[in-house]
Amino acid sequence: MTDLVVPATSRKDWMSDQDVRWCPGCGDYSILAAVQSLLPELGVRRENTVFISGIGCAARFPYYMNTYGMHSIHGRAPAVATGLAVTRPDLDVWVVTGDGDALSIGGNHLIHCLRRNVNMTILLFNNQIYGLTKGQYSPTSEVGKVTKSTPFGSLDTPFNPVSLALGAEATFVARTHDLDRKHMMEVFRRAHDHKGAAFVEVYQNCNVFNDGAFEQVTGKSQREEMLIELRHGEPIRFGVDGHMGVVMEAQGSLRLVAVAEVGEDALVVHDERRSDPGLAFALSRLSSGPHEPTPIGVFRAVERPDYGSLVDAQLSEARSRKGPGDLAAVLASGTTWTVE
Repeated sequence: MTDLVVPATSRKDWMSDQDVRWCPGCGDYSILAAVQSLLPELGVRRENTVFISGIGCAARFPYYMNTYGMHSIHGRAPAVATGLAVTRPDLDVWVVTGDGDALSIGGNHLIHCLRRNVNMTILLFNNQIYGLTKGQYSPTSEVGKVTKSTPFGSLDTPFNPVSLALGAEATFVARTHDLDRKHMMEVFRRAHDHKGAAFVEVYQNCNVFNDGAFEQVTGKSQREEMLIELRHGEPIRFGVDGHMGVVMEAQGSLRLVAVAEVGEDALVVHDERRSDPGLAFALSRLSSGPHEPTPIGVFRAVERPDYGSLVDAQLSEARSRKGPGDLAAVLASGTTWTVE
């Protein structure tokens, strides 16, 4: 009989023997530490855990995990992970990617993975820059961003990763940041436990090519007044003593208010389980960038059959109707030709 008891592990058990090689001070170190600290608490096995990445600074992540892993090709980590998650539903599949990797060359792979609700946990490290290739602007860089590839300032309207994930019908969408390990661990835990595609944007500082990109909202002295922590079932309040809040206008848009002026009963109550993603999307648009009060936490967490389960059910039904398949007959069917 198979032993179902998962052996206890420590953070050290999840650390590989590879030297961690990111720039000193990079936010990736704290994200790695949060994941390695969380995994012993999840009751999972290393041999059943897989980390898949694409290309970029974040993509080195699998090297540093004492698990199975794959450093795949640029933007294709969600596609590779889809194949694995669908064929091996017994595995915990994680995707680690960056704003350039996932939202530029990998944009289509990401949105289709989310809409299909493939059972995996996707961590998108957003530093609003291309770090590995030395500082070009990325799909999340702000308008006017001066970089090596935009010397006169970027003209592109940036993606909002949370809005994009919600628009792709992701069933779990959240945001956290690299300066709060406790918050990261709790969000990552929720994402891992979700059945289906879980998407987490992580504000991550690139101290070499885009230092301080999120300082206005994640800096220790500003955090309490600038981060709006979402809690399911509670009125949305923030600031010292919760003196600020969020209300909904008649047309459905959200607005920041002083609670003393409107009263707590007027505040929006967060509902992450709402089937309609409208409220979550409005919250994702509450700030125009990481220089205004910005929501963090879980925006949406709803249930929908995951893609792998649907595929298995369809295959089982097909087998029950037609019996065992005949591969030779398929290969010799009318859609093949003999070339002489």
